[in-house]
Amino acid sequence: MDTLIDGLAFLGNNLVAVTIGGLVFGAIYALIALGYTMVYGVLQLINFAHSEVFMYGTFATLWTLYFLQAGPDTSGWTLVLYLTLALLMAMLVSALVALGLERFAYRPLLKRGAPRLIALISAIGLSFVLAELMGLRGQLAAFVGLDGPLGQYVSGSRDTRGMPVALPSTPLFNIAGYTVRPVDIVVLVTAVGMMILVDQFVRRSRLGRGIRAVAQDPESAALMGVNATRVIQLTFLIGGLMAGAAAFLYMLDIQATRFNAGFILGVKAFTAAVMGGIGNLRGALLGGLVLGVAEAWGAAVFGQEWKDVIAFVLLVVILLFRPSGLLGESLGRSRA
Repeated sequence: MDTLIDGLAFLGNNLVAVTIGGLVFGAIYALIALGYTMVYGVLQLINFAHSEVFMYGTFATLWTLYFLQAGPDTSGWTLVLYLTLALLMAMLVSALVALGLERFAYRPLLKRGAPRLIALISAIGLSFVLAELMGLRGQLAAFVGLDGPLGQYVSGSRDTRGMPVALPSTPLFNIAGYTVRPVDIVVLVTAVGMMILVDQFVRRSRLGRGIRAVAQDPESAALMGVNATRVIQLTFLIGGLMAGAAAFLYMLDIQATRFNAGFILGVKAFTAAVMGGIGNLRGALLGGLVLGVAEAWGAAVFGQEWKDVIAFVLLVVILLFRPSGLLGESLGRSRA
């Protein structure tokens, strides 16, 4: 009881700081959740390999900075340029991995009319395969004799790798005693801005109407001339781009990654998607932010070791009262 009282007192004294930290990480959850919710909205498929799409984006960020020879002394506009290139490369790599999954793993199953359960099992298997490929990159490079030239990219392949650059830590302003960092602003503004852009794209553009049409009724959409294969590719592409952006923002905030970094974050992002309403773009944003804040509050009150427990207990409680999630509107039924 004393521990609980102490935790509540700590949360009360640091409410703003804990909440902002939760919102920052919740925004990353939301961007990853977007990939889950879009694929489910169109295909009714849970793409569990999406967590590795995110993980490859973290390494793309890291390797881009290695290639540019960025270091702790890199600063100013040079640092901004390098980070911008790292963001673009992370989005590109994650998008290519996502498109590869769609083309070589899911599309053959869908063409053969495989049950959704088979696709789900394949997604889980692909998740482990992609993670282990990254974890074995050192051995694979040594097998083909490239471990020397690629040393900085493949060495310590199962170890945690940190960012080579030092990010600005100059405080911007204070809110109720909490010093807001530049990273906090960058993560929140970038994540929410990208979510809004994707939401408006799906709701207002011609391609977005095609996505919603296939999500609502694939057969009728095909009769109206909508190319379902192109729509599915576009869905995976958007999900991959957002996962790459989330990977870059994660590296800005956490500044470290490893071959299995996507597993827990993927599960949490899927939890956020379900919490907000699986298949709902705005639900992914809401679910991610709610989950991030709930985790931060729970960790402050009960301790960091309870963080994951809080997240899944919250999911169960919400689904008990709102089985379709907080918003619950499917992608196919979203209004233009």
